Amino acid sequence: MQESRFYAYLSRMKHIFRWSLMKNSQQESLSVHTLDTAVIAHALGLLRNRRFGGSCDVERLVLLAIYHDCSEILTGDMPTPIKYYNPEIKAAYKEVEAVANKKLVEMLPEDLRADYAPLLEHGGEDPELLKLLKAADKISALVKCVEEENSGNKEFSKAKLSIMESIKEMRLPEADAFISEFLPSYGLTIDELN
Repeated sequence: MQESRFYAYLSRMKHIFRWSLMKNSQQESLSVHTLDTAVIAHALGLLRNRRFGGSCDVERLVLLAIYHDCSEILTGDMPTPIKYYNPEIKAAYKEVEAVANKKLVEMLPEDLRADYAPLLEHGGEDPELLKLLKAADKISALVKCVEEENSGNKEFSKAKLSIMESIKEMRLPEADAFISEFLPSYGLTIDELN
């Protein structure tokens, strides 16, 4: 068997920090963001199935969330204002992400590649799962903004409003339910949570 570096690369997620253009009271690693996104994705999938008549494959959604930002292991985190500055940059970055994901898949032993390629490349994935994944990703970013504001950091105030608006524009009742029921408690201290 040939040595594979795939999992060693994934373990580097803890060294990649998000929000690089902003003053952070607490750095957020890609690992932390990924776990938060997976937990929120799980909740959104359950909300869809229990309250909104869906038949979401919740386990699949969680797997997609776990691997959703793996390309950033090779590309780093591109700040949102740059990534979405114009359609050309957005398209070019999507291509860079695709190349990075392909490279990660190629690091795996041949017999595992077919299992991981769909998780990294999202080709042929259920569009409804991808919408919930995007919502979970945005809610995770919103949580970061709330936490920063609660630490007295006003740097994230505009981002919070922008992210909140983008989530509303998605028109997903699961996301709206999560925000109204669960987001407020992210602003509580540990004493208030108890």
